[in-house]
Amino acid sequence: MYTEEIIGLTVGQEKLSGYSAYPDGDGPFPGVVIIHEIFGLNENIKDIAHRFAEAGYAAFAIDLFAGRNRAICMSRFMAQMLTSPLNNSSIRTLKQALTYLGEQPRVDANRIGAIGFCMGGGFAIAWATSDNRLKTIAPFYGANPRPLEAVSRSCPVVGSYPAADFTAKQATKLDEALTTYNIEHDIKIYPGAKHSFFNDQGKSYDAAASKDAWERVLAYFQKHLG
Repeated sequence: MYTEEIIGLTVGQEKLSGYSAYPDGDGPFPGVVIIHEIFGLNENIKDIAHRFAEAGYAAFAIDLFAGRNRAICMSRFMAQMLTSPLNNSSIRTLKQALTYLGEQPRVDANRIGAIGFCMGGGFAIAWATSDNRLKTIAPFYGANPRPLEAVSRSCPVVGSYPAADFTAKQATKLDEALTTYNIEHDIKIYPGAKHSFFNDQGKSYDAAASKDAWERVLAYFQKHLG
């Protein structure tokens, strides 16, 4: 079982909105920041938070579109990825989300990771290059940061990518870079899978790839977050 809550608060100068799910008990639990794809904080992302809570993690799904027009947000995100991919307002919001999660009494601030999908996967990789509080990340079909050499500062990575997607090439390059910089990682490309294959409420859902990816994420998080 788990408890859930809609979150709206201010941390420092950042206004945060999101959705949290906690395991039963007092903890302290390891934590996970969940970063949504372009569809926003929808039922699929909330369900992922539930799944983490059932697995023993305190989950906080940040809403990067909160109170804003999604199209305008996407334009801003694209501009950030082009002009300041490693240091922008979205990365700062994610850092504040981790700060918030780590300050919760039932969360162990020394055991926090992140998972992200598509846009969120790209943000997760970029974020990990400048925040050593992150202990592991799980990007799904995300774009790589520029310059790619920045991943030399990353925490361990467990990445899941579909072969029938432009991000498959990103996965190969990320795998090579993480190997070069001796960063522990597990990057897997799923034959036949398409973009957003992990979204079980979408048209591209791939049950077999999704099941395998989830098991890999949980095993990796157990290893690095305990």
